[in-house]
Amino acid sequence: MKLICWNVNGIRAVLRKGAFQAVLDLDPDILCLQETKACIDTIPELELTQFPYRYFHHADKKGYSGTAILSKIEPISVKMEFPGDELHPQEGRVMTAEFEKFILVNVYVPNSQGGLARLPYRDKHWDPEFRTYLSKLTKKEHVIVCGDLNVAHSEIDLSHPKTNRGSAGFTDQERANFTKLLEAGFIDTFRYFHPDEPNHYSWWSYRTNARERNIGWRIDYFLASEGLKDRLKSAKIYTDITGSDHAPVGLELKI
Repeated sequence: MKLICWNVNGIRAVLRKGAFQAVLDLDPDILCLQETKACIDTIPELELTQFPYRYFHHADKKGYSGTAILSKIEPISVKMEFPGDELHPQEGRVMTAEFEKFILVNVYVPNSQGGLARLPYRDKHWDPEFRTYLSKLTKKEHVIVCGDLNVAHSEIDLSHPKTNRGSAGFTDQERANFTKLLEAGFIDTFRYFHPDEPNHYSWWSYRTNARERNIGWRIDYFLASEGLKDRLKSAKIYTDITGSDHAPVGLELKI
């Protein structure tokens, strides 16, 4: 089974550019999207018909955030957000799809923003509550988490760790919370297969030709609960696929 996730930074823009076809050519069984900036009523059907099961979760604010799950396999159920969500802004950030062999959580984690304006919310509310939610799901079934987690975990996960220390996505708090998530029983699947390999990134600034120079960050992930370790086949970053400031990332499972 092949799963791919991609922060598209606006799905309508990616479709207009024709960039979506490269991901479709990879023939994923399930495709998860983040930062769709759209609801299902505004999405052209033409390039999505190979997925009979399509679910979109959009923010109350139009043109902002949003997630989607496109699948060839019918899920048992699909839920939006997570318990306690009434305390969080309605930004379409979490989708949970239950399949026969696993539960899939597609997430677009809030960015701590310039000046770290949103770091207290991220550190004290979002990260711990999301971790608690995932831990509860693992008591029911194997869990796969994918999406833009908006954190580079280790120094190997970004080009200039020293100068970016304390920046949004590389604060001590965000990194520590990611460590706690792994300690709660999750595997960073890319690092599982590529433990010490540098220069693998999934996001690049649009400025200063960062992508061409590979000055980037690895902030897009597939995490798997420990019970899936023996079923992991490969994890990849598709850096050759353009159309967004993020590259798609993928996971193959033996299921």
